[in-house]
Amino acid sequence: MDAVDEELVRQLTERARAEGLQLTGEGGLLQKLTKLVMESALEGELDDHLGYGKHDPAGRDGGNSRNGRRSKTVLTEAGPVEISVPRDRDASFEPRIVAKRQRRLSGVDDLVLSLSAKGLTHGEIAAHLAEVYGAEVSKQTISTITDRVLEGMGEWQNRPLDPVYAVIFIDCVNVKIRDGQVANRPIYVALAVTVDGTRDILGLWAGEHGDGEGAKYWLRVLTEIKNRGVADCCIVVCDGLKGLPDAVSAVWQQTIVQTCVVHLLRNSFRYASRKDWSQIAKDLKPVYTAPSEAAALDRFAEFAGTWEKRYPAIIGLWTNAWAEFVPFLQFDTEIRTVICTTNAIESINARIRRAVNARGHFPTEQAALKCIYLAIMSLDPTGKGRKRWSNRWKAALNAFQITFDGRLSASSN
Repeated sequence: MDAVDEELVRQLTERARAEGLQLTGEGGLLQKLTKLVMESALEGELDDHLGYGKHDPAGRDGGNSRNGRRSKTVLTEAGPVEISVPRDRDASFEPRIVAKRQRRLSGVDDLVLSLSAKGLTHGEIAAHLAEVYGAEVSKQTISTITDRVLEGMGEWQNRPLDPVYAVIFIDCVNVKIRDGQVANRPIYVALAVTVDGTRDILGLWAGEHGDGEGAKYWLRVLTEIKNRGVADCCIVVCDGLKGLPDAVSAVWQQTIVQTCVVHLLRNSFRYASRKDWSQIAKDLKPVYTAPSEAAALDRFAEFAGTWEKRYPAIIGLWTNAWAEFVPFLQFDTEIRTVICTTNAIESINARIRRAVNARGHFPTEQAALKCIYLAIMSLDPTGKGRKRWSNRWKAALNAFQITFDGRLSASSN
């Protein structure tokens, strides 16, 4: 059967080439085939609905029967296609392949969502469809298509979660939202590592402009995560978010809060001249690679002796973050490697930022969340990233199981 199909396709393409017919574009072979397939499928659906085929004598008994056709133009991935839709006499026929009042095939909706996930504005998507497919689609129609993801986003944001995670990384992406005037607003992303070593993005939360977030804000967010089923988490890794350590202690008493070392280094460079960056990085490395907290304190004292007069703000930054900086020093190398940085979430944030930056700014908070949600849903379409992620975490998870007294396996008992 496959050989026959391949031969038929070959004959069609050769005939189209011989007749000067283009494969794509207006009046091309793909449009003609799409029209033929859809109309044939509609005829088959009507046969099933009536209970007999076209020209069958069974239709002469005075019951429901065919009643001509009506034309409609459907937007497809091959471009606009005009089709003839068969009708029945009592108007009870409800086609499924092209439903009543449907003007687009699902593939077009998927294309719009994919382009939106990459950060294209509604106007840019409309222009793309017009240029590539010759289809006129209004910005309002595109908005309607993308708004359909809101229901799915709500279900995703409230779905049940695992009872325990090895690590939860919390980071934020700043987006510009026009609320009276354009201002930066943080959108927080929580990425968890499961007991199997896979990644699970737990949700998105919009913060306030400025320093609106504190212990109460984070208590609400973490309580929401707990109410969705998360009874325990070994470590929460973040970038010095105000009030988060207190909220973590209130929700999960055994959980350790770890400051991201890479963020500490980046923030240190903000207070230093660029010509000193490489030397500062070199002098700080013995601090965050020390074998113990005592050794780290000694190395930090040496660092302070060298740089405090020139850059006292750097010394203050590390001193204030010390309590959340040092927890990982008590663990072995496997655990240190995966928790001392939020690089695990940086690759995801990079994709999100591309989509956000392409849009410039958003009219509402919901529009920003929708764009980020679409970017998240389009991550790793082949699954290769998920596999690499899981393999990278295997050794660390064994160390977690021993270090945290079997808390990871407790969820399966």
